[in-house]
Amino acid sequence: MRYFLLIILCAVGFDASAQWYYKPFNKRTRSPQMAYAQSHSIKRLPAPVVAKVKIRPFTIEHTPYVLAMIEESVMKTAQHNMRFHVYNAASYNFSDLAQMYMKQNRLAEAKWFLLQSITISRQQNDDRHTIANLLDLATVKADYGDYTQAKQDLAEARQLAVARGLTFDLATVEKKTRYLQDNKFNTLHTETHFAETADAGTITKPVNK
Repeated sequence: MRYFLLIILCAVGFDASAQWYYKPFNKRTRSPQMAYAQSHSIKRLPAPVVAKVKIRPFTIEHTPYVLAMIEESVMKTAQHNMRFHVYNAASYNFSDLAQMYMKQNRLAEAKWFLLQSITISRQQNDDRHTIANLLDLATVKADYGDYTQAKQDLAEARQLAVARGLTFDLATVEKKTRYLQDNKFNTLHTETHFAETADAGTITKPVNK
């Protein structure tokens, strides 16, 4: 009898606890479904549009003041390179000065700096620079009216280009030769400016040609 009552109480208790456990969850309210995460990747952004702005070229007017400033700057650079034995760079500085003087019809200064540059470029085995210097030197001598030496410089430049297999430089020499031949009877430059000083450093004194 005692065991029978125990079984009945357990059955009734289990049924009551089961109803208490499941009933509240059967009536629970569901939360709304969460929205999916949206991708904000940079690839989804629209392509940037760059405004087209036309930049006009600006040319600095070569006034005497501007030319003097450029000359002073290049001269200081050449002196610095010579002082610290950067001879290859100094050779190009001398060429820049010579071309500047050629544009101003300062032929004596142009010739002096070209000779200095040729001396260094030969020592440095910079054949292409030597050829370019010889062409400029031939132009200066042609402006002087010394066509014989101008032709000698052109012949030397041509020989060097052929020996080194510099096809492009050889074509440039031929073009310069034709130009001087077509214009050698032009009026000579009657006004020639001479240098007050042409000291840009201590190098081996070239032989006057």
